[in-house]
Amino acid sequence: MKNLDEGPERGADVENNNQGGENQSETCHNRSPLLSDPWKPYERPRAIVKDWLLKLRCCFGAVCGMEWYGYAALGILTAFLSFLMDFSVLKLLNAHQWLYEKLDGNRLLQFFCWTLYPVCLCVFGSVFSHNICPFATGSGIPEVRTILAGFEMPHFLSVTHLFTKFLGLICTLAAGSTVFLGKVGPFVHLSTMVGAYVSNLCTLIQPNKKDNATREMLVVAAGVGVASCFGAPVSGVLFSVEVMSSHFALRQYVPCFFSAACGALTFRLFSFWSGEGETLQALFKTNFPSSLPFYPLEILLFALLGLLCGAVSCCYLFCHRRILQFINTNSVLVKMLATDKGLYAGAVAFFLACVTFPHFAGRYMASKCTMKQLLTSLLKGGQWISQSHNASVQLEPDPLLEWNSSESPLFFTLTFFLLMKLWMLVLACTLPVPAGYFMPVFVYGAALGRLVGEGAAFLFSSTSINPGGYALAVWILCLVSAAAYSGAVTHTLSPALLAIEATGQFSHAVPALFATLMANAVARSRHRPSFYDALTICKKLPHLPSLKKACPWLPSTPVGQVLGVKSVRLQKAAGPAEVRHAVNSSTETQIPVVDSHESQVLLGFVLRSELLMFLHDSEAENPEKHLDEVCSIHPNLVLLSPHNTIQEAYSILSLFGAQTLFVTDEGRLVGLITWPEVRSSGK
Repeated sequence: MKNLDEGPERGADVENNNQGGENQSETCHNRSPLLSDPWKPYERPRAIVKDWLLKLRCCFGAVCGMEWYGYAALGILTAFLSFLMDFSVLKLLNAHQWLYEKLDGNRLLQFFCWTLYPVCLCVFGSVFSHNICPFATGSGIPEVRTILAGFEMPHFLSVTHLFTKFLGLICTLAAGSTVFLGKVGPFVHLSTMVGAYVSNLCTLIQPNKKDNATREMLVVAAGVGVASCFGAPVSGVLFSVEVMSSHFALRQYVPCFFSAACGALTFRLFSFWSGEGETLQALFKTNFPSSLPFYPLEILLFALLGLLCGAVSCCYLFCHRRILQFINTNSVLVKMLATDKGLYAGAVAFFLACVTFPHFAGRYMASKCTMKQLLTSLLKGGQWISQSHNASVQLEPDPLLEWNSSESPLFFTLTFFLLMKLWMLVLACTLPVPAGYFMPVFVYGAALGRLVGEGAAFLFSSTSINPGGYALAVWILCLVSAAAYSGAVTHTLSPALLAIEATGQFSHAVPALFATLMANAVARSRHRPSFYDALTICKKLPHLPSLKKACPWLPSTPVGQVLGVKSVRLQKAAGPAEVRHAVNSSTETQIPVVDSHESQVLLGFVLRSELLMFLHDSEAENPEKHLDEVCSIHPNLVLLSPHNTIQEAYSILSLFGAQTLFVTDEGRLVGLITWPEVRSSGK
């Protein structure tokens, strides 16, 4: 307390010191910690560099907007990460293969080499991801779809998450075809993380940036992720339109194509410079005949194949949903996945490695081949039966030899591969590691198509049927029906274009698109959720296109039935005490303002930051001021009625990127609906 014996001069000095301390604290609060030290070395050189950077920005800005350089940088950086990941995985796979071959003659040591190598990688990837960033496991596409819909999940775009997922995904892919997992889903998540930081960099360079520029960059990044994995820009953009975005604006088309083209070109250039190809060619080499790729009557066979694929995908998705329900309800597994994820990952990886051991069941599944080798061999043109007779005279190693290494009929090998990989893929999807489920469905669909194509070629030996064409078509079909594209609102065509771009076989575009639609018709019937929809529902994310698969009645539910407790609101004549109570009892960034508590007529909303400034000013200057005298009451652009549906509320939240919508009835505030209400309505 202030001493009563002190004179007025002493009190004035103390007051001046307090005011000076407050000003200094405000200055330190607004100043960056890196700039708190007034001494700055090399002021002259820094001024020259800053001047040249400003001139350089003006020169670049005169050509086009700075965001276009951000789109180009996003494509190049994502393609570099994709190539670096593929290069690292290839070295680890070659090391495993070299060690396994060096132990030839000792089956016990080969068994330990075959099983412990992927087990160690999966355990390390699981433990590392769980300890550094627990959100890094899984695909990441359900979370990215939710973010693009407008829900804020900043921890999913952090730099720690980027590093953890990148390293964990390398460990998963280096386990090879033993765990049978891919990289597309997590890499789309990685590209959105890169896009978020490129957007922040563009904000620093160009302060007067649009409010929705970050979301546009994330939408572009989703397409770049696919384009950088396969060198397929068109299907990457279509993937972003159909799978990732609930509402895609037409103004985002050109940035998506530009960035995806930069990423695809950079990825192919890196592949060419590394010596993988002699020129900028398709990712998967095929040699289908172009003069007569298929007969007109084969369209019917492609359609029947599409129906078969839709049925098989329904079986796969049913098994996947059941195992997710079992894991989430089994107390032992729930406890293990919460505390000992490494133990569960090691146990599952060891079991899968034992099954795929080349001297055991692996001899019938071509387990020594990598994912790319499996897909390349399955998409190879011509009949395997005729090629297997001439395999002994080939000088170069051919992945086809792995399919015939057991000296069993090729039909038996393909059938055994399909039956085993169906449940093995379902089991591998439960691994708590960063993993994609895109590429395994590619391979599985290609194997199913190869089996049907070889059977057709054997039955109709008088005609020149190309079994590789069926492998190409079914690769598309199973990708669509089993891996998430059947869950799109519109008919999904991106897998068809992806297969065409990745193989360069444009002659099969018509049957591939036709078969894709037939598979969608089966897979989307009776409101069946797709793969990513099932993951979204399991994680209880507020993504309505997924939630309405589990609750068909949800989109037509009135908003008034899902409103929570009475929201915090302020009257326009509120004083500091009422404002302080509202700030302490609510975490919303927008707090509604009504005319009075009796009338409840909504006038608009006030920002939380303005309320904090109001409290600070009332404590320092005049405590008798009211809310409407200090703060700006912002008008509401969109209001909902209690009779509006969840579908309409979700569409508005997604289109405007808002977090809160106010619900009024004849002008009176009834409540507000947020993303948590949308999420809880689906439970």
